[in-house]
Amino acid sequence: QVQLVESGGGLVQPGGSLRLSCAASGRTFSSYAMGWFRQAPGKEREFVAAINWSGISPSYADSVKGRFTISRDNAKNTMFLQMNSLKPEDTAVYYCAGSIHTYWSRSGSGYEYWGQGTQVTVSS
Repeated sequence: QVQLVESGGGLVQPGGSLRLSCAASGRTFSSYAMGWFRQAPGKEREFVAAINWSGISPSYADSVKGRFTISRDNAKNTMFLQMNSLKPEDTAVYYCAGSIHTYWSRSGSGYEYWGQGTQVTVSS
């Protein structure tokens, strides 16, 4: 059974940082793309960032470009999202997603496996 488990969410002040982790089990994702999505209350789920199996040329939503960094450790079957300069509008549940494809997609339909989500709240 494939499981993706996010961790690292929490409450942070505007301008602060958080690092999310996504630990995968039941399937090796080292050859496949992975991504992060988020959903704020009352809004549709939206793309945040995605990374190919190699870690080269990741993709970011315009709203997080320059502030967030996606990375992965294939040896540990784990993906990360370093979030800096956080803003109140970054408040959402963040979901980790795993694909059966080698290259990333900015659409949720490009991912077959999902975590349960971790809450990120940016507030003073």
